[in-house]
Amino acid sequence: MPVLEVHLVEGLHTSAQHAELLVALSTRYAEVTEVPLDRVRAHLALHRPELWANGGIPADGRSAPYFTAVVFTDRPAELRRRLLGALTDLIVDVLGVDRRLVHGEIVPVQPDDWAVGGVPGGTSRRAFAATRSAAMRG
Repeated sequence: MPVLEVHLVEGLHTSAQHAELLVALSTRYAEVTEVPLDRVRAHLALHRPELWANGGIPADGRSAPYFTAVVFTDRPAELRRRLLGALTDLIVDVLGVDRRLVHGEIVPVQPDDWAVGGVPGGTSRRAFAATRSAAMRG
């Protein structure tokens, strides 16, 4: 279920930075939320400069990334705060942007309002937990 999306102005960062950011964000999301890395989906949305404004001013060469992280609603507030901070830190470190210009949000989703392969998240989550528990016992 873990999904991340980062919105950036096109042309302000290199392809290598994009790739590094996707890997780092995916890894950090998995670490903070304790989900398997192979379940994390991360995407970059690049926007043409003429279609972006910061504070009502068209993009002026400054990067002001915006990110969303989709999480299940039952995740504790402390985990959500850690995730927001960790993702912001990575964006600042990898892209070299001004921390004050990075905005982000957690998008909470009810487990049964999310599906993987057509199976509601609540169902697949319970099955995953049971498999993990059995593996730890045996």
